[in-house]
Amino acid sequence: MTAPRRPSVNSPRFSWQVKVELLDVRPTVWRRLIVPERITLPKLHQAFQEAFGWTDSHLHEFLINGRRYGMRDVYDDDPPRDERRVALNKALDYRTRTFDYIYDFGDNWHHAVTVESDYVNTAPDQPALIVLDGANACPPEDVGGAGGYATFLEALADPRHEEHESYLQWVGGPFDPTLFHLPAANLRLARIKV
Repeated sequence: MTAPRRPSVNSPRFSWQVKVELLDVRPTVWRRLIVPERITLPKLHQAFQEAFGWTDSHLHEFLINGRRYGMRDVYDDDPPRDERRVALNKALDYRTRTFDYIYDFGDNWHHAVTVESDYVNTAPDQPALIVLDGANACPPEDVGGAGGYATFLEALADPRHEEHESYLQWVGGPFDPTLFHLPAANLRLARIKV
């Protein structure tokens, strides 16, 4: 009886290409990532946080195939399923290619996630998590959701707006809603161990 063959060090990994779009904000904020097919939901949450530039300061939840996955919250009467041991490829069935990711239940940042391509071959020397592309800046944390972000942008665009100076001070200086820096997003992703 021969021992099972170990995969070659140079064998490819299977990954998925996903597009994540933050809903209800203008300009549209989105990121396209490569993630391992077996990434756990907590690691996927970390990847989304780093790709967008969120600070992971709030609770989150995934809505996949009618099931809620997330962290335990003692104040939730209907808690989500524990996400810790759930892999993305197991949570999705073979037909499902879209799901939702909610971050910060107060601001309610709702992201639509689409699996654009599954079983992408990636080289062993390629990072497991990569942002391929994206557009526009992530809203600041605690800005007040989509409505608060619209007010924030309106105030920043008009130096005569009564909140202009206070928002500038609050955000720490000028804010460009069209700015997205791909290398910085990938540097943040490189810190995640998958």
